[in-house]
Amino acid sequence: MSASPPRAAILVAAGTGSRAGGAVPKQYAAIGGKAVIAHAVDALAADRSDGTIVVAIGAGQEALAATALGDRAVRLVSGGATRRASVAAGLAALDAVGDAGQVLVHDAARPFLPVEVLDRLWVALDTADGAVPVMPAVDTLVVAGDVLGAVIPREGVARVQTPQAFRIGSLRAAHAGWDGPEPTDDAQMVRAAGAHVVTVAGAAELEKLTLPADLAAAGARMTYITRTGLGFDVHAFAQGDHVMLCGVKVPHSHKLAGHSDADVGLHAITDALLGTIADGDIGAHFPPSDPRWKGADSEVFLRHAASLVAAQGGIIDHVDVTIMCEAPKVGPHRPAMRARIAEMLDLAIGSVSVKATTTERLGFTGRREGMAAQAVASVRMAVGG
Repeated sequence: MSASPPRAAILVAAGTGSRAGGAVPKQYAAIGGKAVIAHAVDALAADRSDGTIVVAIGAGQEALAATALGDRAVRLVSGGATRRASVAAGLAALDAVGDAGQVLVHDAARPFLPVEVLDRLWVALDTADGAVPVMPAVDTLVVAGDVLGAVIPREGVARVQTPQAFRIGSLRAAHAGWDGPEPTDDAQMVRAAGAHVVTVAGAAELEKLTLPADLAAAGARMTYITRTGLGFDVHAFAQGDHVMLCGVKVPHSHKLAGHSDADVGLHAITDALLGTIADGDIGAHFPPSDPRWKGADSEVFLRHAASLVAAQGGIIDHVDVTIMCEAPKVGPHRPAMRARIAEMLDLAIGSVSVKATTTERLGFTGRREGMAAQAVASVRMAVGG
C-alpha cells in the first residue's frame, strides 16, 4: 500500500464576524474557555502529525491571533477581502514550504471537526480531485423575497460544508485560472476548472457559527470535566513590619522571608492552579535561584498560572485558601484578600474563599516561627464538542 501524499491545511479566519456581534470577531470568541479559532486549529492538528497548517487572518488581527493560538505550530498569513483571496494567500504560503500533495480548506467558524468526516474526505481523494462534506436539505426551500416564492424541490439538493479536501495541484490551477464571479467556496472553482469533485457525508457538528445564538449553542454542546488542584506553601518569619497575604499588605511585627515577596497565600493558590493542568509547581516556573524574581510581587506568579490554565481551555470556577498562623489576625483583612484574588483571577468574589486557622500552638506555626497556607482550586476543562 502506497504512502499518502503529504497533507496540509488552510484555515480561513480573516472575517470580521459582524453578524455574530460581540467585542471581537467570532473566530476569537471563547467556547469552553478556548477561542473558536483555537478549537479549529486543534482539530486540524489532531488529524496530521507532519503537515503545515496555514491560518489566514484579517488585517489588524495579529494580536488577537497570537493570544488565541499561543504557541500552536501554525503559519500565519494575511488574508484578503474575500474568501478566495485568503485561500490564495494560504496556497502561496504552502508553495513556499513545498511539502503538500493534499490540502484541506476549512472555515475557522466551524470549530468542531469530527474525525469520521476527515477520514471520508481523505479516502475520497484516492479517486477524485476534490471532496466536500454535504448535509441533506431537510427544510422546505422556496425562492426568497418579501412575498413567498415558488417551492424548490429538496430532492437532489444538499448543503455544502467545510473542510473541503483537494489535490493541491487541482486547487492551485483553479485559483490561477479563475475569472468568474466571486465564489462562495473552493469546490465550485475546482469543479468549474473541469476537475472531479465528489461529496461525502457531512456532520451536524460542522454547522457554521454565524449568529450570537450559534455561539451559545456551541458552548452548550461542549463536554466538561472538573479538575481539582492542591497547593501548599510555607515561609519563616524575619525582621520586618508587615506580611503580604493574598495580595494585601498586613501590618505585623515581622515579615515573611522568601526570594519574592513571600506571599504564602498566593503561592499556595498558584500551585493549586498549576496542579489542575499538571504543569509542575511554582518553583519550576519561577526558580528561587533566578534573580529576576527577587522581591517580586506574587501577583505575577498567580496571573501566570491562570494564563496557563486559560491556554489549555480551562475555566477557573473556585479557589479556596486556608492560612495557618497564630498571628497576625486574618479576619479583619479577609474581604480585601478575597477582592484582590478575585481581581487577579477575573472571578466573582463569591468564587473566592479565604479562611484562617491556628494550629493550637503546635508546630512551627504554633511557635510563631512562620506561616503556612493550603489551597484548593477547581477548574472546568472542555473535553469535546
